[in-house]
Amino acid sequence: MFAEILTVGDELLTGNTVDSNSAFIAQRLTERGYWVRRKTTVGDDVEEIKTVLREILGRKPEVLVISGGLGPTHDDVTMLAVAEALNRRLVLCEECLERIKAFYRELYEKGLIDDPELNEARRKMAYLPEGAEPLENTEGAAPGAYIEHGGVKIFVLPGMPREMKAMLEKEVLPRLGKKKFVQRKLLAEITDESKLAPILNETLERFKVRIHSSPKGFGKYIGIILFGESGEEVERAKAFMESKGIRFEEGW
Repeated sequence: MFAEILTVGDELLTGNTVDSNSAFIAQRLTERGYWVRRKTTVGDDVEEIKTVLREILGRKPEVLVISGGLGPTHDDVTMLAVAEALNRRLVLCEECLERIKAFYRELYEKGLIDDPELNEARRKMAYLPEGAEPLENTEGAAPGAYIEHGGVKIFVLPGMPREMKAMLEKEVLPRLGKKKFVQRKLLAEITDESKLAPILNETLERFKVRIHSSPKGFGKYIGIILFGESGEEVERAKAFMESKGIRFEEGW
């Protein structure tokens, strides 16, 4: 099962913000059994987002997770770009509008803002692509969106990590089923990746696992992550490599 991730924001391209969102999303999708084929980052530009989105949809992943650009300011244009890329209208979500009103009222009552009333910028966040299912944001104002289009499950999430993580856990993952990958992180006591390579190749041929290796420098450990659909298969793959003379320690 293939998945792709699209993160949106000028701040990611200038280096002012480190893109931790795509790493978190990739990890959680991998645990669910998805192969994250690509991660793409684009700036806050409607045409750029549309172009990239259409390219991704042309590759037909099972899942696309988009993060960023859902707020009230002029550069938060992700929902508009998604709607235009899918040839859909932006329509007002009344349920979302009520949640946004309640959110700002709560902030006002806590003394965090001085005006609880809806303005155009706040109202803007309640517009979703036509036919989209709203995703509840329990940590912020802007709702997310879930759209099935051409066989692709598209999830549009906020860029704030706290909001994105909560929505991913509560709204996205439950819609992706229960299939999971088991992963095991190990340190291989071997001085050189080239000596490990043929053993990894043979392991991949014999067992239904995926393997990621990460060298820690010559003369030191090599980090290994074993992915499998069952803990038993992962353990069999590990035991096979040990039979070839590889010694492991737990963790990285």
